Amino acid sequence: MPTAQRLINILWPSFIAAGVATAVFFTLFDPMELHVLGHHVEVARTAAYSIGFFGFWLLGALSSGLTCFFQRSSAEVNRCPLPAVERPAGCPKREDPSASC
Repeated sequence: MPTAQRLINILWPSFIAAGVATAVFFTLFDPMELHVLGHHVEVARTAAYSIGFFGFWLLGALSSGLTCFFQRSSAEVNRCPLPAVERPAGCPKREDPSASC
């Protein structure tokens, strides 16, 4: 799968999830009354909404990225990045039969 398509598959669903999570979170909690580690958060509402959105987006992107990472097949994981003729001597998948041990 091309890199651009993988990025779209990771970032688009996490963007949608971040929007929903931000709406739900800030419906339940007022940004002016938030406390982090016992300290009152002193930011404007729009800054709190923005920070919350990007935080939720990051969490969603990490989750989607891990899902894509773990969906790889064994052939993708074990594929040799070198062309057959450039593989080291002794490699069983090298095209040159005289080069094997």
